[in-house]
Amino acid sequence: MHLNISQQMKMSQQMKLAPRMIQSMEILQLNMMALNERIEQELVENVTLEMVDKDRDAPTAEGDEIIKSNDPAEAKELSKEVGERELVAENESNNESDFERLMEIASEWPEDNVGFGGARPSSNQVSDSMDRQHDAMANMTARPQSLHEYLLEQFSFNTLAEPLRQFGEYLIQHLDHNGRLQSLLPEIGQQFNRVYDQQLTSEQAEEILTLIQHLDPPGVGACDHSEMLLLQITDNMPFHEVMRVLVRDHLEDIAFNRLPVIQKATGYSIDMIKVGIEQVQTLNPYPGRGFEQRPVQRVTPDLAVEKDDKGRYIVKLLDEYVPELRISPRYAKMLKENPTPETREWIKKKVESARWLIESIEQRYSTVRKVAQQIVDHQTEFLNKGPEHIAPLKMQQIADRVGVHVTTVSRAVDEKWIQTPRGLFPLKRFFGGGTQTALGEDVAWDTIRIKLQELIDAENKAKPLSDDALVEALAKQGLTLARRTITKYRKQMGIPSSRQRREY
Repeated sequence: MHLNISQQMKMSQQMKLAPRMIQSMEILQLNMMALNERIEQELVENVTLEMVDKDRDAPTAEGDEIIKSNDPAEAKELSKEVGERELVAENESNNESDFERLMEIASEWPEDNVGFGGARPSSNQVSDSMDRQHDAMANMTARPQSLHEYLLEQFSFNTLAEPLRQFGEYLIQHLDHNGRLQSLLPEIGQQFNRVYDQQLTSEQAEEILTLIQHLDPPGVGACDHSEMLLLQITDNMPFHEVMRVLVRDHLEDIAFNRLPVIQKATGYSIDMIKVGIEQVQTLNPYPGRGFEQRPVQRVTPDLAVEKDDKGRYIVKLLDEYVPELRISPRYAKMLKENPTPETREWIKKKVESARWLIESIEQRYSTVRKVAQQIVDHQTEFLNKGPEHIAPLKMQQIADRVGVHVTTVSRAVDEKWIQTPRGLFPLKRFFGGGTQTALGEDVAWDTIRIKLQELIDAENKAKPLSDDALVEALAKQGLTLARRTITKYRKQMGIPSSRQRREY
């Protein structure tokens, strides 16, 4: 075996994203609340970044000059006055005089700690950060009690021998989030005996399972869906015997609306069967799910739509939750006092990071507003007349109009909400495909779903419309669709088949 060492030259193309471009894409994708959290994090990590006090319009100290994010010309002029070279590459405006505030912070540090890698935040910054963390923890909602904790708390009131109590707790931990046993009871008992070196009998295991099945909520501890419902039926319920027969023997017939089959097998009348089904529908098929509910997330719109005097809908940004940022102007003295090269380099990196963040936020505002305005212009009929008038729209159409890549449009609308006269909607709600009518007009799939629902709502429930009949009814309205398309959308909308919709 021979090993050879050789050199080769190869040409290849690779696409590498600059850190600034990556940050810009990340900022663009954030919604208003996430952007606010990102800004708060940057304010803690970057001492050269600060919020603009919107309550005052003039500088408070002599010689202070404010450099706002939307005024690069002013920043450049200030850099000429202090006579320092530009800090940021690619012809960006000079930001050195934006560091006077850092001089004040640096004056509080020990001299041996003022330098690259030795900078540490002031006590005020640490205190502010701790206050924010404390406020966040104080405003957090308490974790709700889980199903297993709720059952264990009830089970603890039983006076049992140690092995039985231990098996009961072990059995509760083997319930899934719906309250159903994940394995058969004999398998759980054998596993318990092996793990805990016990000799629990099958009769004892059944006894403990019965105790658990009598806990709240009713239905927990069942082995299957049918038993879960049977555990909830009590003798004081009306039509409890009919309910038990239906649940035990005819759940599948109920699902497919085969009432004549149930009538033939049980001898009950159709009216009695319908009453029994109504009572069964009051039971909870997933008794444990109430403990898995997540808190409702508050939605904060990023945009709002208003109609101007000419009747056009205008999009505006709702940025009151996002602080206005600037690079602190108080640093000229520090630069004039000749800081060490390490300190100067560290400052430059912080200012460059702050400037990138500010410009990324400004670019986000511009892109989101342009994209949203084009969406609103395309969906004017939706805003004027309602959801049934939504027009087909693809992201590529908006990308062509705005002059950006389609992935930029995708990031711009991701998790963004807009307040309209028709209600609060995610921006993605306005995108969707469609088809053409017999007259060549574009119709969105949402419109077809609405018309499909209207036809089913108006049908004769004794003779519901089949999918073929729905195709014919829509064709009379100028919508030519395949039967499989109707079936697909009917299932997506959760509408049963014609046999299941039939009322006896």
